[in-house]
Amino acid sequence: MTTSNTPGPGDGEVDPAVREELARLRDSIDNIDAAVVHMLAERFKATQQVGHLKARHRLPPADPAREARQIERLRTLAENARLDPAFAEKFLNFIIAEVIRHHERIAEDTSEAKTPTAG
Repeated sequence: MTTSNTPGPGDGEVDPAVREELARLRDSIDNIDAAVVHMLAERFKATQQVGHLKARHRLPPADPAREARQIERLRTLAENARLDPAFAEKFLNFIIAEVIRHHERIAEDTSEAKTPTAG
């Protein structure tokens, strides 16, 4: 990630107008990074709710058919946005793997909570 307005090597010799434009672009990147983080947080809030629903109804943590549809949908969105679809797919696969990991943990926690302990 970049840090806005942080000079890089050799910046002392760069035209001030170029430095100003670079700072403006980096500020924009920083704002976009913040938005991405907040959007991911919202997405994970929703997927946590899905995980709890699945656990309560003993549904499997993964849904390969939905995952395949989502990957295809995201690839199309990426193409339309002129983003590398392979990159978009890798990104979504990373997120899906994390969601499944969360769902597995929720299922384990829910199962343990329902299992009476000897005492």
